[in-house]
Amino acid sequence: MTEKYLIQIGESVHASIPKSGAAMKDLVAQGKNAYSEPSEPLDYLISLITDQVANGADYIAINVDAFGEQDPQLAVDLMREYVRLVKHHGSAVPACIDSSDNNVLKAGLDEWYQGAPSDIAQPLVNSVKTTTIDEILPLRQQHSFKVVGMLVDEEGATDEATAQTIYNIARRIFDAAMKYGFQPDDIFFDTTTYPLAIDMPLTPDTPSFTYRAFQAIKMIKSDPDMKTVHCSLGISNCVKDLPARKIGICRAYVERAREYGLDAGIVNVLHHYGEKPADPELLALVDAFALQDGSAEAGMTAMTVMGEFCRANKKT
Repeated sequence: MTEKYLIQIGESVHASIPKSGAAMKDLVAQGKNAYSEPSEPLDYLISLITDQVANGADYIAINVDAFGEQDPQLAVDLMREYVRLVKHHGSAVPACIDSSDNNVLKAGLDEWYQGAPSDIAQPLVNSVKTTTIDEILPLRQQHSFKVVGMLVDEEGATDEATAQTIYNIARRIFDAAMKYGFQPDDIFFDTTTYPLAIDMPLTPDTPSFTYRAFQAIKMIKSDPDMKTVHCSLGISNCVKDLPARKIGICRAYVERAREYGLDAGIVNVLHHYGEKPADPELLALVDAFALQDGSAEAGMTAMTVMGEFCRANKKT
């Protein structure tokens, strides 16, 4: 059996994506029968699920947090509705229950198992942090699930974390997960993706965050206890604010990150990562940040490569 190029967590059912969010908003306005009675927005959202399944998604991510900003209970209710849709239309592909609200995570996990057959696939819960270990991980006692460990420090100052700090957070979550009955391959670690366009540290001798994130992945996968955990990133975040060639840069980012141990990602599955090699020019762009170790020379290289890319692709 050949190794899978990338465990794909399909990103499309997300309220922050304009077209998806608009369809979700339309369904909210339609009332309680909106998720069972045929309509154009419902058909669209169902198509997002089925199309991602058809294109190889291993999980269907659901995020409705945008609706919880004013009404937290609405986000809880909507997560249940979308988990039901994934169960019904996802051809046994499990949900990735994605939220910054623990009550939404709990509702999604509970809904996944409501009336489900005993052999239903484990969902993925995104995410647990060091501050929520004792709230999220004990849910394993009621329901089996896989979990994303978000590797941010206690104060959330991810932009200042060293690779060692990120690894230490992973180790803390890993050790706790083992105590709660998880297996190593139930864990997905997210070192977070920093946009390349702004990944230029302002203080001397500071590596880029891309460098630190990739090095942390390498450290995690080199730990004998954690060699079978998964490492995942939100791939599309790397191209935020870049002027062009975003799909190609994502492809290059994935190709290079895999060399450090990345084996999963929250992605647009229509990009079909791994089916063709990345453009060498775009690999060089990613490399400029992946190798930006804090030295003046590496920092200048990153600035030069990014400047040249933006000038060559400037929108007119």
